[in-house]
This record gives sequence, structure tokens and C-alpha cells, in this order.
Amino acid sequence: MNRDPIRAADDEARQRARRMLAAMRHAVLAVNDPDTGHPHLSKIACQIGPDGAPLALLSGLAVHSRALAADPRGALLVETQNGRGDPMIWPRLSLRIVARAIDDPGGLRDRWLGAHPKAAVFIDLPDFRFWRLTPQAAFLNAGFGAAFRLTPADLGADPGADPVLT
Repeated sequence: MNRDPIRAADDEARQRARRMLAAMRHAVLAVNDPDTGHPHLSKIACQIGPDGAPLALLSGLAVHSRALAADPRGALLVETQNGRGDPMIWPRLSLRIVARAIDDPGGLRDRWLGAHPKAAVFIDLPDFRFWRLTPQAAFLNAGFGAAFRLTPADLGADPGADPVLT
């Protein structure tokens, strides 16, 4: 008998994933490089938006921005660092995402600067834009024997919401 070690989400897994997203200030973004077809990884500043979906502020000059403009599919890796012990046992959350640039950021600028005050140096440069990273599915590795599949609803993200604050 071949049992799947990955479990469906329970309330504890949902809450842990939501806490990880709420605390997120950085993540690793994986995109499909249109020039080579190979995956490309970047560490980016990232935070949860008002609708529960991750937001990123990206430079249009970066490889990952050009890649997302060509193919909006990507992945995001969020990690909780415990500061000690083996990093391979720290909780981590992998999200399959679809990205879209936000044309009218509304109140996102102030929200962003509240979490990333050093971004004030570049946030108003013309090549920087906000991107909504809409979760399609997620995988939570919460430790040994604690792996879960999650849906966008499990994460508290509204896949159809508009992230612009009014």
C-alpha cells in the first residue's frame, strides 16, 4: 500500500500558513525565463495585500519582471526562520502563483512603506510597479510528518479580489 504522505489542510495548517503570509516581508520568487526556458529565482520584498494575496514591488528592469510579463505563472517560497537549528526543519510554504501588474496601486504605496520603509528610496522610480501574486495552490511543510496541500481559500486569499485600496 502506497499512502500519500501529504495531507489535506486542517485548521492548524491553515492558521500556520496564514500567519506565515502575514509575517512575510521577503520571499523567493521563481519565474520561467522567456529567453532560456529555464527557471529563474530571485529573492524579493513581498508582503500580504489587503485581499490576502501576496504583493511585490518589482523593477521592470529585473529578469523576474520581464519573465512575468511574458508568462505570469510562477512560484513563491516563504520561510519562517527559527534562527537556530537545522534550516531544513524550519516551516516553509510554497505557493503556485499567477502574477499581474497593478495599474492603479491606490493606497498600496503607503501600506508598502509601512512594512518596507527603506523602499522610499526607489518606490517612486518609473520602472517600479506593484504586482499581485494570486495563489493557485500551496504546499506547507510544517516539519517532520506535517506536510499539507492548501487551496487559495485555505490561505485566506480572494482570487477574484482587486487589491486596490479605496
